[in-house]
Amino acid sequence: MEASRTGQDPDIVVVMGVAGSGKTTVAKGIAVSMHWIFAEGDAFHPEANVEKMHSGVPLTDEDRWPWLRLIGEWMSEQEQAGISSVVTCSALRRVYRDVLREGRPAVRFCHITSPESTIADRLEQRQGHYMPPSLLPSQIAILEPLELDEPGVTVSGEGTQTEVLTRALNALGLTPPV
Repeated sequence: MEASRTGQDPDIVVVMGVAGSGKTTVAKGIAVSMHWIFAEGDAFHPEANVEKMHSGVPLTDEDRWPWLRLIGEWMSEQEQAGISSVVTCSALRRVYRDVLREGRPAVRFCHITSPESTIADRLEQRQGHYMPPSLLPSQIAILEPLELDEPGVTVSGEGTQTEVLTRALNALGLTPPV
């Protein structure tokens, strides 16, 4: 599997947004289309964070910092190895994104957005995930959209999976290899 863009520096994309926005679907689609490495940001959460969310308690910044640093370390490893990669992470606030970008020039963001009602419906239908729908309002409350000086794009999560993936690839300027 070719994981990096031939003759170019590696590209690291963080697919961000609130729970249920479609981060994992889009990130996996990018990884498959581009032949990149994929990581699920939720897998980096310590067990205490998972238990807290599962019980319906929103994470605090203190809960998030170690998780964000682990994702950052993974991205640094990929970048140093010259491997283009995509990872999911809610990255809800600018300060969280700053931690993810720190010392990582290849990192850029793809913010997936959808109406709250659409996301709430998705969360209600989702099976086997520790993030309960009751935490969606807390995520929306702290969400800070990408600012103009942040590297990244915002993409609507409305439509079919193929339509959303195509919008994401186009917005990121990514052309899947033949």
